[in-house]
Order: sequence, then C-alpha cells, then structure tokens
Amino acid sequence: MKIALIGASGYVGSALLKEALSRGHHVTALVSRPERIEAQANLAAAKVDVQDSAQLAEQLKGFDAVVSAFSGHAQAEQFDYFVKGVRSIIAAAKAAQAPRLLVVGGAGSLEVAPGVQLVDTPEFPEQWKASALGAREALNLLRAETELNWTLLSPSAMLQPGQRTGQFRLGKDQLLVDAEGNSHISVEDYAVAMIDELEKGEHQRSRFTVGY
Repeated sequence: MKIALIGASGYVGSALLKEALSRGHHVTALVSRPERIEAQANLAAAKVDVQDSAQLAEQLKGFDAVVSAFSGHAQAEQFDYFVKGVRSIIAAAKAAQAPRLLVVGGAGSLEVAPGVQLVDTPEFPEQWKASALGAREALNLLRAETELNWTLLSPSAMLQPGQRTGQFRLGKDQLLVDAEGNSHISVEDYAVAMIDELEKGEHQRSRFTVGY
C-alpha cells in the first residue's frame, strides 16, 4: 500500500515505519524534520506542519491510508496543542478523501471497570494526565465523525521498547491485563497490531486495544 505516516520519527511512529517497510509497503514519512529520516527503499520524507490543515490535506492526497502517530507530548500545553492537531488531521484526511485514517491512541480512555476509565482513577500518574485527556478527546472526535473511515488503536497501560513477538491479544474498550495483573505491550508488537489492522481492516470506524 501507499501510506502517509504522520509523526514517523517519533517513539511509536518509528516503530510503525519499520514494521510497514518490512512488509513491503511504500511509506511517505510526514515529519517536522525530514532530514532526520534515514533513506531507505520504498520510503520518502516530507516536512509537515500538522496544525496547517489546508497544506496537510494537499500532502495526504493519493494515499491508500493515512496513519497518524502525532503526539503532543513535547509541548507545554499538551492538551490544547494535541487536540488542535487531531482536529487538523481529521479535517485534512476528509479534504484529501483518504480511504482510511488509522490513529495511535492512548490507554487512558480504556475501562478498568464498567463506566470507569483508567485516566479517571486516583492512581493515574499526574504527569501523563494532560496527554491522556488529549488522547481521550481525540477518540471522542473520531467517534463523532460520520464521513471518515477511521480506526484508533489504544495500547496497554505500559508501552515500552521490547521484542517483536507477534503474540498478543486484542480487545475493544476494556484495559487488557495479564495473569499477574500487568497491562503492557511492546512498541514493536503495538506496531504489528496496527499494520495488521491496516492490511485487514477488521476494526473500521471503531477503537480497539492490544496487550499481552
């Protein structure tokens, strides 16, 4: 497929880039610093300003899918910056008539009990709250969409570097935990689940999650 990958040089984006290229897809990395993208076969890089929706729409035309690994973590005003960026990406994907938009989500909006989301529990770390609330708002924005064919993949609570095993479980809106009560997934296996979804399209217009 021809894929536009927003945020391809980031923590999750770089794992998605590696996984997509390993499967023979053609990827255009849309990043703020294209000079940081190492030249590879089937890979192009272009500078992007996520907040400029009109320009972004032009850049998203002609692809089979758009994958967004956009993150607001580096910004002081995380919530506002991130939500504004997500709104811009949604508008641009619609204007470009993108066949699909796949979005890297957060774990905070997953339920730990009926009607109780992880981000709303007393134990949730304060330093991650702004980005988690932003990610929840991104999910709400996508769920309100009537035109766009979107998918959002939430990781487990711990998303860390590890191994690409290809062995994991998928869920919907509930936080996945293992037998010891841990909720975790490697960034490599998260990328496998996302590119699987790109290829198979089993969770269109919905959110799902991945964990061990």
